[in-house]
Amino acid sequence: MSDLLDIECLTTEKFHRPWGWYSTIHGNDYNGYKVKMICVYPKGRLSLQTHNKRSEHWVIIRGHAKVQLGGDFLELRENQHIYIPKQTLHRIENLGETNVVFIETQLGDYLGEDDIIRYEDDYNRV
Repeated sequence: MSDLLDIECLTTEKFHRPWGWYSTIHGNDYNGYKVKMICVYPKGRLSLQTHNKRSEHWVIIRGHAKVQLGGDFLELRENQHIYIPKQTLHRIENLGETNVVFIETQLGDYLGEDDIIRYEDDYNRV
């Protein structure tokens, strides 16, 4: 399993956030799809958010995560996945002692970072 993060060499710039980092593997904001590798540090979590212009598919490739999807909470591990429709409240949290790594595939007319509507955020970005 340690080979999984070797895919980083195929990615572009790594963008660091307080909860971890992400890199775009393929696609862009305007071609209808974007694929990212995302890493969430132990005890880290992303903001509770929605997107108006995109849906997302997440596939866990390492770690143990709790995902909020609407009012439901699910625990996901390696080789499990979830679909997040447009305008659906969602968040991912690392429950383990090692990094959670997942592949996010975004689909939509516009995939820019400014299509994030935050409702709660541990890092005061609301």
